[in-house]
Amino acid sequence: MKTFAVALAVLALLATSAQAQGKLRHSDDSKPEQKKPQVDDKAYKAALERIPESKEKYDPWGVARPADAKKSR
Repeated sequence: MKTFAVALAVLALLATSAQAQGKLRHSDDSKPEQKKPQVDDKAYKAALERIPESKEKYDPWGVARPADAKKSR
């Protein structure tokens, strides 16, 4: 009887670990599928047109370099 209880406990432990790792998947058709929002191309293009053009070129390393390096070139 003791051996049966230990074997049952080991099987239960293995089943829960396999389920936690995603090896056992139950088909649950009752879940509603998530609807993805539709992309509106006209609104996207209109939003891109509203972004103003920058007058000067952005330099991402500008703060890392000393100001004298620009003048020496």
